[in-house]
Amino acid sequence: MVRQSGRPDRKKPGNRSSRGGGNGRGFEAATLEEDEGLGPETETQARELLEALEAVRRGDLTKRLRKETAGVFGELAESYNGMVDSLSLFGAEVTRVAREVGTEGKLGGQAEVPDVSGTWKELTENVNTMAANLTNQVRNIAQVTTAVANGDLSQKITVEAQGEVLELRNTINAMVDSLNLFGAEVTRVAREVGTEGKLGGQAEVPGVSGTWKELTDNVNTMAANLTNQVRNIAQVTTAVANGDLSQKITVDAQGEVLELRNTINAMGWTGRGAGRLRYLEGTDRERQHPGGEPHEPGPQHRPGDDGRRQRRPLAEDHRGGPGRDP
Repeated sequence: MVRQSGRPDRKKPGNRSSRGGGNGRGFEAATLEEDEGLGPETETQARELLEALEAVRRGDLTKRLRKETAGVFGELAESYNGMVDSLSLFGAEVTRVAREVGTEGKLGGQAEVPDVSGTWKELTENVNTMAANLTNQVRNIAQVTTAVANGDLSQKITVEAQGEVLELRNTINAMVDSLNLFGAEVTRVAREVGTEGKLGGQAEVPGVSGTWKELTDNVNTMAANLTNQVRNIAQVTTAVANGDLSQKITVDAQGEVLELRNTINAMGWTGRGAGRLRYLEGTDRERQHPGGEPHEPGPQHRPGDDGRRQRRPLAEDHRGGPGRDP
């Protein structure tokens, strides 16, 4: 049946689904070609809309539709252009926040996409939540590590975290705990040995390894060496004070402690030499003057029959009798 206009009758909608499916242009394009009821202008507008939607599907947000047309296609063009504008703004804001936080290291950025709702609003909020969490985590970690670098071991990371960031938080907090324990033990040993005079102290820092274990071992070695040196010096000097010159300092030492050890040991030999000299002198005098120490002649002596001066009786000395020498 042919209309008066000379055109054949339009085919029923139910038959359109089976035509145009194999040429790769989709159902809508095939339908538009076959629907001779559309005018040239309407077909052009429909094709522009299809091309723009296909561009959005490919991720191309640069295409816009003309809005000069009145009617349904004008409204479609306005809705499409508004949707593409929102998508473009969303993409630009997400890209900006990702670049600032992930590449430039600028924390605190937030995506601003006004007048969005539904999925676009949810996506914007998710991006902002991610950026805010990352900002808080990095800033808290930076705050604690900076405090540690400045010698402040009182702070710990408290920000909420999950996954690898949680592992990083736990690792840094464990490091701070180890440093606190190490510092407290070193301070205790230094105070006991250096200030309070309590020798024999050792730093106890369990669960440490690497540099921290090496530092702990070095502190303990220093404390042990100092303890041994001071105790050996005290033992020998106490013996010398008690008249025992038989002991010497034998502990290993270097530097000024070695000089002190040598000085004290030399002092002991000097004391033994002086004692030996006094002993020899006393023995020699005893051999020369049996029975007592010799006396130089003085006024209390008088000449004997052999011409040598002899000591007068003590009674005459104190009474000042006639026997006193003039």
